[in-house]
Amino acid sequence: MNSTNTIIKANFVLKSLLLLCFFGLISSCISNKKILYLQNEDNNEALESGKRIPHRMVDYRLQFNDIVDVKVLTNDEILRKGFSLNTTETGQTMGMQPGQGGGDVYYMTGYTVDKNGFIEIPLLGQVKVGNLTLDEAKEQIRENLKAYIRGDFFVRVKLGGIRYSAFGEFKAPGKYVILQDRMTIFEAIANAGDLTTLARRDNVKLIRQYADGSEIHDINLNDRDLLYSDFYFIRPNDQIYAEPLKVREVGAGETAAQTLTLLITLFTFAALVLNLSK
Repeated sequence: MNSTNTIIKANFVLKSLLLLCFFGLISSCISNKKILYLQNEDNNEALESGKRIPHRMVDYRLQFNDIVDVKVLTNDEILRKGFSLNTTETGQTMGMQPGQGGGDVYYMTGYTVDKNGFIEIPLLGQVKVGNLTLDEAKEQIRENLKAYIRGDFFVRVKLGGIRYSAFGEFKAPGKYVILQDRMTIFEAIANAGDLTTLARRDNVKLIRQYADGSEIHDINLNDRDLLYSDFYFIRPNDQIYAEPLKVREVGAGETAAQTLTLLITLFTFAALVLNLSK
């Protein structure tokens, strides 16, 4: 009787393991379709290679928490120093060039836009730049400086780098500062080490800051139509979240080789159970 019960239990364990293997097999092995970027989706018109895609660039308007780099040079200084803006000197030059340590130096040397849209500049005091483009902010600062500088002078206004955060299924999640004027979402992802194999690429969350709040946008990195969208280029203070695929919950292999290894292990364990039950 005990032997019969043991055999029944062993058969139950074996069937359970086989069932687990079956579900693990059908739910694992991440297909290439889930991880390939910029595919021609089935329901969309095919976007052929070599086709020119116009950029949907919108002039960025400064908002709360942006950091602005401002430089001012008189004509005499330009003639004395040349056209390089790397040299700083007390007087009319505002801000500093970043060092190799990254863009965080702008936090100490640039001008942060406060919640009311103002930056505070020596001599000028509070200057309203919120909701202005960089060119409009440049003209605003130029007009304010005319009361203090005689003759012609040069003004440059730039963003103190593009700050963004990448978290979730990234190989190197974190907060980054890139010293350039614009950046695509793929450049931002590559800078964070690319997405892991377990990342869900068809529904990446992009949290974007606007003047009156934040919005969450769903981004499909698998679809070539992303190149037409407003989210192909990221903006300062964007946050990119990559959620995991369901296969992570199952705990099965990411590739066929890993799944096969898992199945062999389970069958070996089942055989051992049956052998001990005899």
